[in-house]
Amino acid sequence: MKTTIAKKASLIGAGAGMVTFALFGLLPGSILGGAAGINVAGWLFGLPLEPGLISRAIVFLSMLAGVLVSGVAIVTAAASAGWIAGKAVETVVHAAVYSEKTAN
Repeated sequence: MKTTIAKKASLIGAGAGMVTFALFGLLPGSILGGAAGINVAGWLFGLPLEPGLISRAIVFLSMLAGVLVSGVAIVTAAASAGWIAGKAVETVVHAAVYSEKTAN
């Protein structure tokens, strides 16, 4: 399989996105998802919530969804930025090699 600069840069961007998600996305995703879960469970069962299994499961699943959405968004954005930077570098390198070949 041919590895290109854009592919390598995309993988580097995805790795950087995972680190960024671990530092800045995990807690906010959990908090926002949990708040949404409390609202949904409150609509279904009324507020204040009783400590039942179904309401806790709803809050847990919404927290998990919030973390997953946050992770996917951050990692995808970072990988896309890496791919774009890699394509820009490939274009510059290709143009330099092409101009060098035509000069000779």
